[in-house]
Amino acid sequence: MGDDTLLAARDLTRYYHGRKVLYGIDLELRRGEVLGFLGPNGAGKSTTMNILCGVLAPHGGKVSICGYDLMREPLSAKRRLGYLPEIPPLHLDATVDEYLRFCAHLRGLRAQETNAAVDKAKRDCDLGEVAARLIGNLSKGFRQRVGIAQALLHQPAVVILDEPTSGLDPNQIRAVRKTIQDLAHNHAVILSTHVLSEAQTLCSRVAILHHGRIAFNRCIGEEDDILRLRFTNAEAAPDWERIDGVHSGESSGPGRYRLRVDNFDLAAESICRLAVEHGWGLRELSRDTSPLEQVFVDLTCNDPVEST
Repeated sequence: MGDDTLLAARDLTRYYHGRKVLYGIDLELRRGEVLGFLGPNGAGKSTTMNILCGVLAPHGGKVSICGYDLMREPLSAKRRLGYLPEIPPLHLDATVDEYLRFCAHLRGLRAQETNAAVDKAKRDCDLGEVAARLIGNLSKGFRQRVGIAQALLHQPAVVILDEPTSGLDPNQIRAVRKTIQDLAHNHAVILSTHVLSEAQTLCSRVAILHHGRIAFNRCIGEEDDILRLRFTNAEAAPDWERIDGVHSGESSGPGRYRLRVDNFDLAAESICRLAVEHGWGLRELSRDTSPLEQVFVDLTCNDPVEST
């Protein structure tokens, strides 16, 4: 794991009642990166995030946070992790200051560290004006910011946010998104969201989970040429890297593929020749200019056959 890699998950697997729900998940998160973690309901996002946070143990694989194995050194790993669940764990009858001091105590901060930590978290999340107010009297937008603040008190290297803008009005969403953008300067962030435009705006990279597998993992705005293919022969799946002009390839459904190519014309010519030679039944070959929403639909509306 490189010095700038703050979180690494390798070959994560998980079973529920004998049924496999995660199939060898690999993820990395680097300093200054905001990773959008996307997927349809039931894809395995919550299970994966619970494993990354140390709430749930995997049946296979490992997670490292800043070089600490989450299973073997849980306290050292979790000290470097901040987490905001979809429903923030707030005490509505406490003031913002009282709640953040309580959370600082839970995080093991010493008394002399608490004041500075609470003040910094309030500044980072723009909570100064509501510090003395009861959390139960705050708007949902402010409550979300209080939830983010508790995740930042101990200055973790990795911050995991689960649907942080869910149910907010447009002004509240804007404020919370700005807070997330500011986080990226000093932290690595995983953002789980169903709002694809939010991922497009906030994230430097996107991973799409489908049926317990990573179906897509790319940086937003990468300028690589992408080639879309469709074959009538669903078994056609050559070693893409061996084809002239092709960098790598991934399946987007039965008989459908997305290829990263170094030379579009050379790759297209090579694939057409091989398709004829091997009887793949080429039906589509085009340059992909799809927005994230179309990529998400293409990947998740074509269900792969699940293995047992």
